[in-house]
Amino acid sequence: MNLLPDVWRQDFWLPPGVTWKDMEQLSSSDRPQPLDLLISLPLALAFIALRYLFERFCAPPMGRCLGVRNRIQVTAAPSPKLESYYTQRSRRPSQSEVISLMSQCGKTQRQIEMWFRLRRNQDRPCRTKKFGEAAWRFFFYISAFMAGLTCLIDRPWFWDLRECWRQYPIQPMERAHYWYYMLELGFYGSLLLRISVDIKRKDFKEQVVHHLATIFLLSFSYCANYVRIGTLVVLLHDSSDILLESAKMFNYGTGWRKTCDALFIVFAAIFLVTRLVIFPSKIIHTTLVLSMEVFEPFFGYYFFNVLLMVLQALHVFWAGLILRMIYKFLKGKLEKDERSDEESELEEEGDDKEGEENMDQDDFCWERSKDSLNSKLSMLTNSCVLNNLTNHRASVADRMRKAQ
Repeated sequence: MNLLPDVWRQDFWLPPGVTWKDMEQLSSSDRPQPLDLLISLPLALAFIALRYLFERFCAPPMGRCLGVRNRIQVTAAPSPKLESYYTQRSRRPSQSEVISLMSQCGKTQRQIEMWFRLRRNQDRPCRTKKFGEAAWRFFFYISAFMAGLTCLIDRPWFWDLRECWRQYPIQPMERAHYWYYMLELGFYGSLLLRISVDIKRKDFKEQVVHHLATIFLLSFSYCANYVRIGTLVVLLHDSSDILLESAKMFNYGTGWRKTCDALFIVFAAIFLVTRLVIFPSKIIHTTLVLSMEVFEPFFGYYFFNVLLMVLQALHVFWAGLILRMIYKFLKGKLEKDERSDEESELEEEGDDKEGEENMDQDDFCWERSKDSLNSKLSMLTNSCVLNNLTNHRASVADRMRKAQ
C-alpha cells in the first residue's frame, strides 16, 4: 500500500549519510526534481510532430540533391490464399509449407517462391523513407552534439572526471544542462513511441533495449543528480551517431559511393574508439572506481552502473556488426568493388537483394525463352500463311484450266 513512499526512500537515491533535507541546501531551480521529468512527454510528442514536418518538407529536397531514387518494384499477382498465409502465418514458408500451398493454389513451386519474394519486396521500405529517417536523426544528433559540446567544454568535469563527484550529491544544476537532459529524454521517448512504425532492422530488439536503457539511465541519473556524468555519456554517444546517419544518407543517394565509404570508415573508427575504449576506460571507470573516493556504494550506485553495463554490452554487439560490415566492405573492394546497403539492419535485406538478383536472372531467362517462343511462332505463322497462299494459287489455277 505504501509502495510510492518506499520508492523515494533516501537510501535508494542518495549516498549513505545524505538525506533529502541536505539536498534542500540547493534552491529549487538548482536541484533536480522527479516531477521535472514530466516535461519529456510533451517534448516527445513535439519531436514526433517536428519529425513529420521534417520528413515531409525538408527531407525530399535534400534527397533529390543527393540523387535518392526509389527502385522500380514488380508487384505480386493477387492471390487471396497466399496473401492470407503471408500476413497471418509466415513471410518465408518452409519447403513443406510450399508443397502444401501448391496443392491449395494450383501453382508450381517456382511460382509460389517467386510470389513470396515479390511480396516481401513490396513490404521493404523505399529509399526515400530510409533517407528521411536517417536525415532526421542526423539533424537531431548534430544539433544535440553541438549544443552539448558548447555547454560542457568549459566545465571542469569535462576535462577532469573527478570533478563529477566533488561535493556529490549537493551539486547545483545549470539550466543549460537541464534542457540538454530533457531534450535528449524527449528525443529517445519519441523514438520509442515510433518504433512500431519505423523501419525494422536486424537489431530491432537491441534497439528497443537501447532506448529503454537510455530512458531509464537519463531518468534515474537526473533524479539522483548524476547530471554531470550523465551529460558526458550522452555527448559521447552522439559523437559517432552523427557519422552513422550521414553515411546512410549518402549511401541512399546516387554517385556518392566514395563519400559514403569515407564516412563509414571514419564512423567505424570513432565508434570503436568511443564505445569500446573511452566509454569503459573513462566513463565506467569513473562511476565504478573514482566515485568511491567520495561516497560508499548504495542502491543508486549499483543501478546506474548496471544500466551502463547494458549499454556497453550493446556497444560490443554493434561493434561486431560493424567489424563484419568492414570485412564485407574490404571483400567487396577486392572482388567486385561492390557492396550492399551497409547498415546494421539487414541480413534479411541481403537475402531480398539476392532474391532480386535471382528474380532478374529469371526474368531475363524468361524473356529469352519468350523471345525464342515468339520467333518460333512467327516462323510457324509465316509457314502457314505461305502454305495457304500456295494452296489458294493452286486452286485458282485448277479452276482456270477447267474453265478453258
